[in-house]
Amino acid sequence: MIHHVSTEIAIIGAGVVGLAVAEALVSQGHEVVLIDPEPPGSGASYGNAGTIADYAVLPVGTPDVLKNLPSLLFDRNSPLAIRPGALLTLAPWLTRFALQSRRKVAERNARALANLLSGARGLWQDLALRSGGADLLQQDGCLYLYETEDAFRAARADMAFRRGLGVEVDLIEAHELAHLEPNLPHMAGAAYFSGAAFVSDPGAMMQCLTDRALQHAGLLKGKVERLTRQFDGIMLEGPGCRVRAKKVIVSAGAHSRKLAAMAGDKVPLDTERGYHLEWDMPAPLLNRPACPSARGFYLCPMTGRLRVAGTVELGGLTAPPSQHRLERLLHGARQIFPELPDPTMSWMGFRPSLPDSLPVIGPSAGGSDVIHAFGHGHIGLTLAPITGRIVADLVRGQEPEVDITPYLPTRF
Repeated sequence: MIHHVSTEIAIIGAGVVGLAVAEALVSQGHEVVLIDPEPPGSGASYGNAGTIADYAVLPVGTPDVLKNLPSLLFDRNSPLAIRPGALLTLAPWLTRFALQSRRKVAERNARALANLLSGARGLWQDLALRSGGADLLQQDGCLYLYETEDAFRAARADMAFRRGLGVEVDLIEAHELAHLEPNLPHMAGAAYFSGAAFVSDPGAMMQCLTDRALQHAGLLKGKVERLTRQFDGIMLEGPGCRVRAKKVIVSAGAHSRKLAAMAGDKVPLDTERGYHLEWDMPAPLLNRPACPSARGFYLCPMTGRLRVAGTVELGGLTAPPSQHRLERLLHGARQIFPELPDPTMSWMGFRPSLPDSLPVIGPSAGGSDVIHAFGHGHIGLTLAPITGRIVADLVRGQEPEVDITPYLPTRF
């Protein structure tokens, strides 16, 4: 059975960004239909580390990463690795990534990220309150952990750079860290983002956002495979669905590249495969998220469980999960908490990744009837509310509060 739908605005993708865009648009009285083959708020929107990471102003590509790129990519145990067999397909993306990792370019990308991240915490507080999820938003900060004195000393320059971009952070000594997190083993020190927020149950928060958006928006289960501009609007077609809309928002995360191309925009989007493990436990081992900085994952004290989430594996949308990556997460978690038993569950999902670590937000080159809102990489959860506000401004024909020039699809 084919569902024929006509609407003012169709949003392709019902992840956290699509839900935040829908919430912003229906709040202004727009008619909206969300389209997704999966349940709203699933995928990476559910499987993330839960951090509202307004401190994450550094792009993935930096001079230090560039210097060590070959060893990082081809070391199976690296926090940043490439799936065997994907090198040829990824070569163009990796070339762009290397160019974006040069010092001046990386600093420009960091400033663009900082501009977009500014105010993310307050916007999330407002969105969580409107959606009934305020009790899920914790305000206890976040930690970057440094296991050696050399790493702790090296962090001073990193944190000074972040402070220059408006990030609130303190470097704390081992005894101060032990007071904050008594269950951690000895560390040389930590960076303490004391004002950072954390979603204690991303799945529950996604349900709150879904309930809020769907009070006034429609939801169509389907996969959009064709996007066609016509004289009276845009036709979206796929198995079981046919939707005509005056405007379309492309917010399909890691699946957005082909849709953007149909709208006339060639975007070098590729896919990071993210992983997490979970352990059910009645009492948390931590009071706030903590990232052992050399290991590339977060230890997250979520409701009723510990989640260990992170590492970056470049490798596309089709290959099965890597058991090796899951084993590395398990090994790393037990380096911090040796008594952890076998995990309760494991998960893999897809993050949309761009070489400059900046999302694509703005109208299509082919016309403002298509607006892009994808490619948020590791900080899609963090940037969902501001992306919703920007898209709502663009739909109204109003200048967004943030200069979106660095995020336009035409930058490539």
